[in-house]
Amino acid sequence: MSEIAALEALLFVAGDDGLALEELSRILELSKEDLEKSLKILASKFQNNSSGLELEFYGNRVKIITKKQYASYLKKLFNEETSENLSASALETLAIIAYNEPVTRSMVDEIRGVSSAHIIRKLVFKNLVKDVGRSEQPGRPILYGVTEGFLDHFGLTSTKDLPKLKKIETEEETKDLFESKYKEI
Repeated sequence: MSEIAALEALLFVAGDDGLALEELSRILELSKEDLEKSLKILASKFQNNSSGLELEFYGNRVKIITKKQYASYLKKLFNEETSENLSASALETLAIIAYNEPVTRSMVDEIRGVSSAHIIRKLVFKNLVKDVGRSEQPGRPILYGVTEGFLDHFGLTSTKDLPKLKKIETEEETKDLFESKYKEI
């Protein structure tokens, strides 16, 4: 397994958050010096003209970003997406944010069971979700809430107008503890 490919895969999956150098070093089981060498190799791989990506360092964090010269294509992509209907995963993410606001991305991920970073970015771009502050949790993650655009889109005056959620009872909750399908003889 190539350390460079593993490094690239980790940074790709980390998305907008990127990863701390210490975390990369621990996960890849590399010394600080070897990690720096691997990052330089990956950065030089991205610097050639056949890649639309580059490495960006923010303090002791690193992430993969798109090169600025391709911004016009990305804008076209996102403008085309704004005219589309919302996907099921976008609606699911939007509902989680609307019912639980303010909420961090990791809280949304925990409820959904999958990463929501890309979907939240799309919802922010479509002006349905916005940054409403920072959490007091370690790392001070962004808190998300719905926008006036969300309310307008769904014909609501406030989130208090959202339909009430019904509790879904599981089979175990409805089962009488003293009732059994097995009878004593």
